[in-house]
Amino acid sequence: RFCSRLFSKDHSSQRARRSFNQGATMADEYKAQGNAAFSAGNFAEAVEHFTAAIGVDSANHVFYSNRSAAHAALENFDAALTDADKTVEVKPDWAKGYSRKGAALYGLQRFDDAIAAYEAGLAIDPANDQLKSGLEDVTAAAQRANSGADGDDPMGGAGGIGSMLSSPELYGKLALDPTTRGYLAQPDFIAMLTDVQKHPDSFSKYMSDPRMMKVLTVALGVSVMSGDDAMNGGLFNDKSGAESTADAPAAAAAPVRAKRAAAEVEVEEPTGPKAEAKKEKELGNAAYKAKDLDAALVHYNNAIALDPDDISYITNKAAVNFEKQDFDACIKNCDDAVERGRELRVDYKMVARAMTRKGNALVKQDKLELAIEQYQKSLMEHRNADTLTRLNNTEKTLKDKVLKAYLDPVKAEEARTLGNELFKDQKFPEAVEQYTESIRRNPEDHKVYSNRAACYTKLAAFYEAEKDAKTCIKMDPTFVKGYSRLGHVEFFTKQYDKALETYQAGLKVDPENEELKDGLRRTMGEIQKGNSGQLDEDEMKARQARAMQDPEIQCIMQDPIMRQVLDDFSNHPKAAAEHQKSPMIMAKIQKLINAGIVQTR
Repeated sequence: RFCSRLFSKDHSSQRARRSFNQGATMADEYKAQGNAAFSAGNFAEAVEHFTAAIGVDSANHVFYSNRSAAHAALENFDAALTDADKTVEVKPDWAKGYSRKGAALYGLQRFDDAIAAYEAGLAIDPANDQLKSGLEDVTAAAQRANSGADGDDPMGGAGGIGSMLSSPELYGKLALDPTTRGYLAQPDFIAMLTDVQKHPDSFSKYMSDPRMMKVLTVALGVSVMSGDDAMNGGLFNDKSGAESTADAPAAAAAPVRAKRAAAEVEVEEPTGPKAEAKKEKELGNAAYKAKDLDAALVHYNNAIALDPDDISYITNKAAVNFEKQDFDACIKNCDDAVERGRELRVDYKMVARAMTRKGNALVKQDKLELAIEQYQKSLMEHRNADTLTRLNNTEKTLKDKVLKAYLDPVKAEEARTLGNELFKDQKFPEAVEQYTESIRRNPEDHKVYSNRAACYTKLAAFYEAEKDAKTCIKMDPTFVKGYSRLGHVEFFTKQYDKALETYQAGLKVDPENEELKDGLRRTMGEIQKGNSGQLDEDEMKARQARAMQDPEIQCIMQDPIMRQVLDDFSNHPKAAAEHQKSPMIMAKIQKLINAGIVQTR
């Protein structure tokens, strides 16, 4: 009999636990249905589901909180306040309840009581952004009411629209809405929205843009017609249009106040397998941080088995395989996460994260082209700064890899030799092609730059010739041919002051070089023509204009001390004699003389 009673008692306990679990499951189902209805904008249906959940479990504060939000969305603020009070009663240490209460009181325009509710919530959770935002909104509303401003305008005037469009949640709403997501990739749209946020009064000039009307629709939660739509069949349409217009302010006011009062419904902590999956994930995270990768894999696999609808467990598993350098497994995990995410229509940021992780694994496998493709796909899902940096770095690495693979000194010499033959045959464009090929094959050969500079000079491509000659000198300052190439370009472009310096620098390397000596003589002759007045006025002005484009000449002419020195040379001989004792000043004066800016006669 004792055993029989013991069995009966255990059996009753099991039935009670099973009944409790079934009740909790039913309540969770009702709550999930209510959340879905709320998200779809079916607030009355959401109220019914939350009420059913309360009927199963009347001690759960989350159900009252969510029903309060649904009542507020229906502008039934009295009922919203009743549920908010119940939420606070059941769980007085939960800040969210005070947020619900403040929102309901705000909707009833009991601003002082709403402020008190928000402040009570902040006393519990001082860092709660929702409470802070609500307190700011209701404080501003109270100030408007006290100042006699019209608080019933659903649009709030241009300033109200500016505040509405300046909400930090706006970009998130636009990204989640499939009809507005593409706008965020349009620079003109971002500029337009930024202008309205900074200057609310500018909203009226964008009203004809259908994109702005769509943004307003998302921000308000109501359908807003563009100017053309209103003219064609809305505000100005016969009798029916007049009737609908009469009720427009009241109809629009309700959703606006509801949006202010009803934030998203509260998502309760997971229960059942989802809760167990979350615990497994936490254990996996701890093992990952401790570098116990095998244990982390076990926990993440357990989490996936318990909750296959959360792809974060799959991406975490991919991270473990990445650390284990099992890149094939990592890539497969990422592909599974993307595929599962598409099926479940999860947040695009989660999908982008999986794509980026796959790109990282491909980089480790040196499959750079495929990695670049993955990074680009990830950025199409979500533009993330880290992914963009990885893309840029991978593209640079691939470019360097391709260039390095192309290097071949033997083929470079063959191309240079062929370029020399073409140069002798005066086939200068073809010679440039061969010299360019030689540089690609061996970019460390300074002589090829000198040869290509000579070709460019023959083709009157003086900018390219000057660039190559300078590169040659930089690579080997002892190669005198580089100086003669550069000096010739500067002489032909009538930069005689620069040509003089270049020839002199070359002669310091090889004082007996006849080509440099000849270039120096010709340059000195041209400078002397300018100083002796042998050039006509137009040519002299042209030479001075070219000289004034030189930053060094500009710096000298803008120096107040040098301007005083030039004035002393013209008007104060004694002061000029003192200036001649300074080598630095005389070097600058000589620079101006060689450039034709200053003439000595």
